[in-house]
Amino acid sequence: MLLVPALVLLIAVDERPASYAAAVVFAIGAVTDGVDGYLARRFQSVTRTGQWLDPLADKLLVSAAVVTLTAMGRFPLWAAVIIVTRELGISALRVYLGVHGRPMPASVAAKVKTTAQLVAIILYILPLGPGADRAKLAVLVVAIILTVVTGVDYVIRAFRPPREPTAP
Repeated sequence: MLLVPALVLLIAVDERPASYAAAVVFAIGAVTDGVDGYLARRFQSVTRTGQWLDPLADKLLVSAAVVTLTAMGRFPLWAAVIIVTRELGISALRVYLGVHGRPMPASVAAKVKTTAQLVAIILYILPLGPGADRAKLAVLVVAIILTVVTGVDYVIRAFRPPREPTAP
């Protein structure tokens, strides 16, 4: 979360060296978030606060980059609306469920979605030129499909009645 202001400033500079620096800052934010989650699970130090802050940090990093890139005219508005709406909606859902004592751990599909989003955003941060437009759009479309599918999946799982325990 501490990297978000630097990321926004570097993207806003909109010059080649700053774009490379923004991509590095974004990648560092993504990697440290992944390592933090791995270490928490590995050493069994998962906390309720961490379960809430970890996805929030992901969403802030992604949303800040997407909104800034969109404002700079470097990211499609339609994709930004889908990503930011989904992230805000799922964050609100997590808060609602948390208040009711129901955690919502990230699904494997949501982790794949996050990876696809991160790759797409890095491609849009980097000054790759018009020759990379098709590849960037292809990765973005995959990320958007996963964004929508996992968002719907979270909503379905959140409001599905609890399963009855099976008898032995």
